[in-house]
Amino acid sequence: MSEFLPFSRPSIDEATITSVAETLRSGWITSGPKVQEFEKQLSEYFGGRPVRTFNSGTCTMEIALRIAGLGHGDEVITTPISWVATANVILEVGATPVFADIDPATRNIDLDKLEAAITPRTKAIIPVYLAGKPVDMDRLYNIAAQHKLRVIEDAAQAIGSTWQGKPIGSFGDFVSFSFQANKNITTSEGGCLVLNNAEEAALAEKYRLQGVTRSGYDGIEVDVLGGKFNMTDIAAAIGLGQFAQLNVITEQRRKLARHYFATLGKDFEAQTGAQLPPADFENTNWHLFQIVLPERITRADFMARMKDKNIGIGYHYAPIHLFKLYRALGFKEGMFPIAERVGRQIVSLPMFAAMNENDVERTCVAMVAVLIK
Repeated sequence: MSEFLPFSRPSIDEATITSVAETLRSGWITSGPKVQEFEKQLSEYFGGRPVRTFNSGTCTMEIALRIAGLGHGDEVITTPISWVATANVILEVGATPVFADIDPATRNIDLDKLEAAITPRTKAIIPVYLAGKPVDMDRLYNIAAQHKLRVIEDAAQAIGSTWQGKPIGSFGDFVSFSFQANKNITTSEGGCLVLNNAEEAALAEKYRLQGVTRSGYDGIEVDVLGGKFNMTDIAAAIGLGQFAQLNVITEQRRKLARHYFATLGKDFEAQTGAQLPPADFENTNWHLFQIVLPERITRADFMARMKDKNIGIGYHYAPIHLFKLYRALGFKEGMFPIAERVGRQIVSLPMFAAMNENDVERTCVAMVAVLIK
């Protein structure tokens, strides 16, 4: 039998490994020159906007909410289909999460339903770009401007994605990216936040390091409640090596996605009852290649049978509002039916830069055999 094919695997080259070793030998392994260089390169990529790095792509969203002044009594609208962190950060700042159902085609938040969910208490929206596919950015920001809302883009999966030729992050309001191990580029764990101006960047620096402001050799001040969220130089060294390969990685993922569509063929959906993702090769970085299974097969059964064929399948994501934490807040089945159906049946096929076309073909053959059997 062929060796196990995981759904994701980071690609770390020898030059990056060497850079990490050099950083370890340098004696400066916490936030230092590597972090500064990584932030500089990210800022250049995002059109000169201020960028600050952190130890996760979760605290980035929490800090954006805090900078925006969100707290008790405020509502923040987001999608039920995301990693639970997207909603947890709303609770962390004391605000109230409000969900809007998803578009069945894109699996992103339905902007019509988002707009319908706005109330006088709504102060911000957190759109999520599932699998790296952006929402309609023009409409998103028109809605935000009309209702005077802040936008915290959960672009955790969208590094390398674009809108009308511009990189996600190079425009808009707050934009949060993740560099967790299975993302298109990684720092092992980490993230960055793209901000609007120097004042927000300075405040982000306070929030990421206990609220401390330093003044010379003998003085510090603390005027906000911060945490311990800084990125290390070790992580930044990995990030610099990965970031240098971003364009190559993105193009390889798009090539693999095209081969998935070509291999599965135009009759795949009719034959199997499964739903393919939108074939967006202009804007999407193809962080994930996801299908929605037909109801006649459970996700658990599909994943187990694919594992028997030595192919790993990912699960992204369960509907957030049906977790116990959110049920306790009053959410229940039937509130967001599209998200519930998709969340029950969505799976992520193998997709990472080191894959080749044979891996895609092997996955497709196995998947069709499982679905048609």
